[in-house]
Amino acid sequence: MATSSRKPTITSQQQRQQQTEARRGQPGPDAGEQQVRQLLSDIRLLENSARILQSRLDIISAALSETLTAVQTLEGSREASEGTESLIPIGSGSFVKARLAEPQKAIIGIGAGVCIEKTTDDSIKELRVRSSELEKARVTITNQLEQVLGQTEAYRGKLSDLVRRRGGGLEVV
Repeated sequence: MATSSRKPTITSQQQRQQQTEARRGQPGPDAGEQQVRQLLSDIRLLENSARILQSRLDIISAALSETLTAVQTLEGSREASEGTESLIPIGSGSFVKARLAEPQKAIIGIGAGVCIEKTTDDSIKELRVRSSELEKARVTITNQLEQVLGQTEAYRGKLSDLVRRRGGGLEVV
């Protein structure tokens, strides 16, 4: 019977780790160090999630503000007569003077670059529905953001405790 003289194969990652350990003269990372690394990784992921949620919140808040401005403008023009001079908001706190041709009609966007003409009252109703939906989305995202930020702080606390127990001088901010 022949016995196999093959050596077990070592992956290049294992080789690099062995070489690093030999250079340091120390054993590989212990469980505490692995825990620190995992917590740091989790904190980074949570911080990225928070940035994304904040970005979404900013977009929704801008859309809500724009929608509410449109409602106010339409409400102000609803009772005006034809030819009435009006200041029309164009954004960034800027206005343009204009004379209303048909104050009882408005053209509103319905999505995908498509606009339709509706009565001013119907337009106001449509925009109020939109603002209500945007407000609900804003509340939902705000709640998610608060959860992520709370979780991040909890992980930072765990990390600080772990580092303190290990005798490290690292402060987690």
